[in-house]
Amino acid sequence: MTARLSAGSTVETRCTRCKSVLNHTIVAMVGEKIVRVECSTCFGVHSYHPVKAAKVSSAAKSAPDKAVAPRKTKADPEAVARAEWEALRLSIDPAQAINYDMTRTYRIRNVLSHPSFGLGVVRAVLPPNKIDVLFQSGKKLLRCG
Repeated sequence: MTARLSAGSTVETRCTRCKSVLNHTIVAMVGEKIVRVECSTCFGVHSYHPVKAAKVSSAAKSAPDKAVAPRKTKADPEAVARAEWEALRLSIDPAQAINYDMTRTYRIRNVLSHPSFGLGVVRAVLPPNKIDVLFQSGKKLLRCG
C-alpha cells in the first residue's frame, strides 16, 4: 500500500536549479496535487515537475519487422552518358555539324564540332549563356552567345 503524500514528505522530482532528478521535500499541496517543493541538495524552492516516464524505444515495440530491401546502387553518370552517346551516334550526321563558337547561340539537338572534344549534341540550353553538350567523352558545360 502506498503512503499518502503530504507537506513535509520526500519525493523524487526534477530540480530546476540542479537540472537533475533529486530528492525534494513537499512544501505546498492543493488537495492531492503537489504544487511546490524544496530541493534537498541546493535548497531551492520551485514548482513541482513530475518525473516523466521513460519513452519506449522503437526497437522495444512489438511491431513486426519489415523486410528491408537492399539499396539500389546509383547509376554511374559517365556510364549513362556513354550509353546515351551510343544511342545518338547513329542519328548524328557529321556533315550538318556546326563549328563551335563561344559567341554563337545554340538550340537543343544541334550537332556541334568542337576542336577538342569532337562531335557533340546540345542536350540543354542553360540561360543566360551556357549549353550542356553530350560528347563521346561525356557531358560538358560550354559557354555560348
